[in-house]
Amino acid sequence: MFGLSFQEMLLVLVIVLLLFGPKKLPELARLLGRGLAEFRKAVNDVRSSMELDEISRYRSQEKHSNRSTHDTDPPPSHPPESKSGSDQSNRSISHE
Repeated sequence: MFGLSFQEMLLVLVIVLLLFGPKKLPELARLLGRGLAEFRKAVNDVRSSMELDEISRYRSQEKHSNRSTHDTDPPPSHPPESKSGSDQSNRSISHE
């Protein structure tokens, strides 16, 4: 945990106990816990905000690329066949 051995953590706890006393130690631990909880909440809020921004940016890029591909589609290279032409081809098939 945090790269500290058990002996180092014990030494830190003893120093904190000597500096603040046994009456203040539970209050300090409670404040530290609340502070960490608020920090985690803030970090999660920032992460979700950044993810939402990234998603909306991706969607806007996707919409922009879809619009540009639809705008640049070339017209068909040959006109559609007339009905009379298709009727003739159907007649030739039915005669065979």
